[in-house]
Amino acid sequence: MREAILALAEKTQFDRADRELFLEFRIALEAGIHRAAVPDESEPTGWRTESWVKQGILAGFRMGGLTALPGGFWDKDTYPARQFHLDDGLRLVPGGSSVRTGAYVSHGVVMMPPSYVNVGAYVGKGTMIDSHVLVGSCAQIGERVHLSAAVQIGGVLEPVGANPVIIEDDVMVGGNCGVYEGVIVKTRAILGTGVILNRSTPIYNLVTGEIHRDAIVPEGAVVVAGSRPARGEQAEEWGISLYTPVIVKIRDANTDERVRLEDFLR
Repeated sequence: MREAILALAEKTQFDRADRELFLEFRIALEAGIHRAAVPDESEPTGWRTESWVKQGILAGFRMGGLTALPGGFWDKDTYPARQFHLDDGLRLVPGGSSVRTGAYVSHGVVMMPPSYVNVGAYVGKGTMIDSHVLVGSCAQIGERVHLSAAVQIGGVLEPVGANPVIIEDDVMVGGNCGVYEGVIVKTRAILGTGVILNRSTPIYNLVTGEIHRDAIVPEGAVVVAGSRPARGEQAEEWGISLYTPVIVKIRDANTDERVRLEDFLR
């Protein structure tokens, strides 16, 4: 399918056969067969971006026409809201949540209202998406992740080669966190309430003495919102400090107990 989608992405006008190909591609996205990024141990980050998948998603926007959708909405006819069935194994709690077509949402996922999962996103088994959470386009969310209330996971479609945000398995993301611009949060890490991460934000590691500038949160790291003094005479005179994420410890048994999710909630 990769070569066919790349050819489709070069077109400016589309016929019925193109729409049929796109529908096949969109169904594959929803089944988790194709992903915007895939695990790859040969890559330094452990992930490989599949730019052709993003090109296919963008082609869907170009070929789509504006149409009326149920509920009084207007959007591209190629990307309506997904409709789920009991066999999908998803708990989609009433109250205004939505998943766009072209997004994969696995069995055992819980979505509390209101929340939104955009096209190209991948949400793994047993993940909790709490109220007011956004999972942006092409974001990759692992298994047994907890996205707490008001978490924002940034999306990226262009440039097509840019890494999406990746949250690996068993990560806990605290309330009001924001993860943007292709940041990778490795397995079992914990982001405390209000942590903001993007590619230009260094992460100060109090455990190792390192400053991480690679937009990767290490495995098992416990990150909290901190501050550091701003440089310059005026900053010193005014006592200005800048926000910075800080790794304060590595996850242990005591941390696991505090963030443990009760099974009955799922």
